[in-house]
Amino acid sequence: MTREPYPAAPREETVDLVHGTPVPDPYRWLEDPDSPETESWLLAQAELFKREAEPQRFKERIGELLRSGSVGTPTWRGERRFFSRRTPDQEHAVYYVADADGKERALIDPMALDATGLTTLDTVQPDKEGRLLAYQISVGGTEESVLYVLDVATGGRVEGPIDRCRYSPVAWLPGGEAYYYVRRLPATELPENERQFHRRVYLHRVGTSTEDDVLIFGDGMKMTNYYGVSVSRDGRWLQVSASEGTAPRNDLWVADLTASPPERPALRVVQEGVDAQTGLVFGRDGRLYVHTDRDASRARICVADPAEPGHESWRDLIPQDPEAVLSDFAILDDLERPVMLVSWTRHAISEITVHDLETGERLGEVPTPGLGTIGGLAERPEGGHEAWFGYTDNTTPPSIQRYDARTGETSLWAASPGAVVVPPVRTEQVVYRSADGTDVRMLVISPVSGSGPRPTILYGYGGFGLSMTPGYSASILAWVEAGGVYAIAQLRGGGEEGEEWHRAGMLGNKQNVFDDFHAAAEHLIATGVTTADRLGISGGSNGGLLVGAALTQRPELYEAAVCSAPLLDMVRYERFGLGATWNVEYGSADDPEQFGWLLGYSPYHHVVESVNYPATLFTVFQSDTRVHPLHAWKMCAALQHASTGDRPIVLRNETEVGHGARSISRSVDLSADTLTFLAKHLRL
Repeated sequence: MTREPYPAAPREETVDLVHGTPVPDPYRWLEDPDSPETESWLLAQAELFKREAEPQRFKERIGELLRSGSVGTPTWRGERRFFSRRTPDQEHAVYYVADADGKERALIDPMALDATGLTTLDTVQPDKEGRLLAYQISVGGTEESVLYVLDVATGGRVEGPIDRCRYSPVAWLPGGEAYYYVRRLPATELPENERQFHRRVYLHRVGTSTEDDVLIFGDGMKMTNYYGVSVSRDGRWLQVSASEGTAPRNDLWVADLTASPPERPALRVVQEGVDAQTGLVFGRDGRLYVHTDRDASRARICVADPAEPGHESWRDLIPQDPEAVLSDFAILDDLERPVMLVSWTRHAISEITVHDLETGERLGEVPTPGLGTIGGLAERPEGGHEAWFGYTDNTTPPSIQRYDARTGETSLWAASPGAVVVPPVRTEQVVYRSADGTDVRMLVISPVSGSGPRPTILYGYGGFGLSMTPGYSASILAWVEAGGVYAIAQLRGGGEEGEEWHRAGMLGNKQNVFDDFHAAAEHLIATGVTTADRLGISGGSNGGLLVGAALTQRPELYEAAVCSAPLLDMVRYERFGLGATWNVEYGSADDPEQFGWLLGYSPYHHVVESVNYPATLFTVFQSDTRVHPLHAWKMCAALQHASTGDRPIVLRNETEVGHGARSISRSVDLSADTLTFLAKHLRL
């Protein structure tokens, strides 16, 4: 077959001199989304994609498998229970409350707010009594959250909108009259390239003007700081944390609100200038529980006196495990012998253990439905003998399980509401060796009968300490049901083996991530799962960077690639979207040594002429305020110019959606387009 001719894209002679190194940027003009040249080029790319696209052969099946719906872990406030649920025909999950009589009421239905499906519910936080609910929504994929408060009994709006609340926690004071929250400074006070940053912690009194909000914290601190804030259930203790961008460390302060007023909390340092992440839980028993990776890469739980919260007073309760990562805990104290439930991931597979609350002695484990992923371990704020947790695996839609510490039994509390027939698949976790001898794990999901080599998609992420764990995926199931294999590599840079594993794939160690990915591909080929001409790769965001690096470093190893919402120009990434918050993960081109790391793998700068690159589909989202689509636009133009052979380079540029949440129908369309593209080029 011969491919379509590509739209014209002039190459400019733009060259920056960075620390004495010339850095060409021939498609700099594509950084301006509003220029007539960019708009014309995007229209031509859309036409090319239409002509190249095959009929969406997976669309119906993906839609059927997503009719499972979903259900969220309950949040308890007295006798009221808050939770989310999406039924088979809903575009978005709806947020509900169930009163003491068990009757459920919808509180927030995104489709009722906006019938176009473009409005998403970003986050919710009931007050301590369950009478008021703070919630945040955004429109069109921008993730620019606007904060509202509603009355739970009536469903009526109490206040809002309050803008500039992206990524804001809400920490209610008892009584529901006030809350701490995080808000950016007004855009009018900032240069245009800094308007995504400059957050502050404020105290807001419900029903008053935000002009009267009291600045609590953040003035004069780093522009890219994110802040966390929480208030203990009894209202006594305020906790404030600060982290520079997405750095895997935080500074932490506490204040006793009985000793200083909420408007002027006397914050005391718990941890400052320490390379560790720490969070605090103020127990009902008066003890302070410390969840930290300080001196423990896989994390541990310590206890301390809230009045003396500093590191020197911490005492190990649940020490670090040599191979499992401690992720969460819950306290059940309405028992003769109070216990702590501790959630772990062992090589990315979840488990929960039971411990004596006083001594930490291991007493047993919580039965779980299988080898999968557990999330949202929840207890009643006032205590009790029950806990709830979410569960999913590669063939199980999300469910909520209830554990009863009195009987030691786990039971199904709430299943996803839709009935679906899931195809039989085989899931195994394999171990392979990377270039430097490091053992890396990979989940391989394949048909139960027959053998390879088969068309295979290799997926990866490898960044920010995020773990690739088993989970229900309509796309994966549809692909494997059709006869393909889906492999998920658990690369360095992720959190599967703790913080050391993350750091082995960040900053100057980033090449380890790409080496782990290449080694995964080589393992799949060597073991007969697939062949190079039937192997495709896929990843999004930081995983899009991974795909870009993979196809420029080893183009002969991969037949096709799907690169979604990617970072690809690593010399200029800090200038766009939230890029400046990620230099703690990748490094900064302003630093000569770090510039060397970035240029060493930056995919856009490693496109070489006269190479037969894999067939590549870029999928980007016009309203993406995290990763600007310009990365994919520039890379697409560069590959279309450089690539030889008939394997196409195409762009799917979608409007009115962003980096994160979207409606189900939009998700189905995107998944169907990407699987159809890969099926065509991998000959499924």
